[in-house]
Amino acid sequence: MKRDARSEGLRWLEQAEADRHGAQLLFDGASYHLACFVAQQIAEKALKAFLYAQGEELVIGHSVEALCRWAAGFDADFEQLRQEAAPLDGYYIPTRYPNGLPDSIPARVYTRAAAEEALRLADQTLRLVQAKLRGGQPTR
Repeated sequence: MKRDARSEGLRWLEQAEADRHGAQLLFDGASYHLACFVAQQIAEKALKAFLYAQGEELVIGHSVEALCRWAAGFDADFEQLRQEAAPLDGYYIPTRYPNGLPDSIPARVYTRAAAEEALRLADQTLRLVQAKLRGGQPTR
């Protein structure tokens, strides 16, 4: 059974919010590389939530920057977000695979400061989408 656009968007948003909770656990456990990766996933899922809520039926891709550009076609607020949140794309692959980094592994390279910044950008994305889909009523 096909969901209506708003329900599908809220379903994706709920998952992004759940992922944010998990990212905090990773951060608190000093798994900074994974917190960075999940931050990218939070933003990706939040943006997909917005796009599905606009009636898009197939939202593919993993780039936060590209998804923001797509969302900006519906709402100009996402253009500013695109410029700010684009660095999250850098956490999609190298945070997970040793061959994404020269002579090291993600667990040694990604720091607390990097994870703090990644989570800040994810939160910024999540808050914007929450405001658009719920009128500023975030839930967790």
